[in-house]
Amino acid sequence: MFNGKLIKKNGKLTYLETKDKLVYEKFELSLKEDQIVDMYLDLINITHSKAQLAKVHACIRELANESGYTFEEMKIAIKLESGLYKDNNGHRECKSFIECSKEELMLAINTCIQIGKDNYNLSL
Repeated sequence: MFNGKLIKKNGKLTYLETKDKLVYEKFELSLKEDQIVDMYLDLINITHSKAQLAKVHACIRELANESGYTFEEMKIAIKLESGLYKDNNGHRECKSFIECSKEELMLAINTCIQIGKDNYNLSL
């Protein structure tokens, strides 16, 4: 999976950072001939991006498939592990990902990556 940032300069989209270009090139090299790629581009706003929402959901889906948990069970586990909940009189209420900031979504994504690596030998 490639996830990078582009910026429009002089009428063209270009990589925001050199590392994004390198990651894209590595991704491109990993493709087999005639392999189809699903591409998703979105504007980054102040709170979060749709790409972050898509990535956290894709990671949770992979973890659920690998672990045997349902998608909903894994989503709750990721939210709790990431601290994305409100304590309401001793009852934890998980935040919706749509309410999360980009920093909170990145925390959830990183939690997924770490759990995948540590528990399921997955590279998310």
